Amino acid sequence: MKLMRVGPPGREKPALLDKDGKVRDLSAHVADIGGAAISPEGLAKIAAIDPASLPELSVDRIGACVAGTGKFICIGLNYSDHAAETGATVPPEPVIFMKATSAICGPNDEVRIPRGSEKTDWEVELGVVIGKTAKYVSEADALDYVAGYCVSHDVSERAFQTERAGQWTKGKSCDTFGPIGPWLVTKDEVADPQNLSMWLKVNGETMQDGSSKTMVYGVAFLVSYLSQFMSLHPGDVISTGTPPGVGMGMKPPRYLRDGDTVELGIERLGTQKQTFRAD
Repeated sequence: MKLMRVGPPGREKPALLDKDGKVRDLSAHVADIGGAAISPEGLAKIAAIDPASLPELSVDRIGACVAGTGKFICIGLNYSDHAAETGATVPPEPVIFMKATSAICGPNDEVRIPRGSEKTDWEVELGVVIGKTAKYVSEADALDYVAGYCVSHDVSERAFQTERAGQWTKGKSCDTFGPIGPWLVTKDEVADPQNLSMWLKVNGETMQDGSSKTMVYGVAFLVSYLSQFMSLHPGDVISTGTPPGVGMGMKPPRYLRDGDTVELGIERLGTQKQTFRAD
């Protein structure tokens, strides 16, 4: 299934995309796309509904594909070729950092370049949405705790991230720096999360053209690994790292400016398009 949330910010309705590309209203059946609705039992309940029985919705805006995210966990340097382009080495364990949940926005919402920014950068990433509480889970069982996958854009301000004291979080958490969606694609539609092509364009020019197959630490490993240190809850999002082609890795580096347009997508998970505007 492709689950989504449509409508104005803060007033999104839960919906699904049917096989004909029509958006169907789920609000009579679930409160939102999150929490219990994306548990195994909740997803089974939605799957049992005949989409043709649901009212069709007109769509002016697509919201973030999951509601009630408690943790937005990101993995750094998780593609060996991306690590190389930034001058870093592949870490012996996953690099974990948090992106503030207040950064989350819709997949096509305008992204704001923060005040004082000179190095706002792009990163297409595979997002993993947790469907049931995971704590101390094995790698073999880890995917049982995944509700599905989405496109995640880990927008970053590199000077805030690496040139000022402290941790990466402040370069990752600016408002609108976390577009996710357009859909939460349930895991039954993604046979192998480690074999998805992914791409990103800036003003129509291809910058990133990669595949999740080159991830250093795969989805099952990451879910298991993170669950050793913290409980993962329904609606939590793991953004799993980016392939090469980011602005900071170019010679000379290239960053986003007011009016730039970024398009990105992942095979079977949909596409995003954002205009960047100075805040």
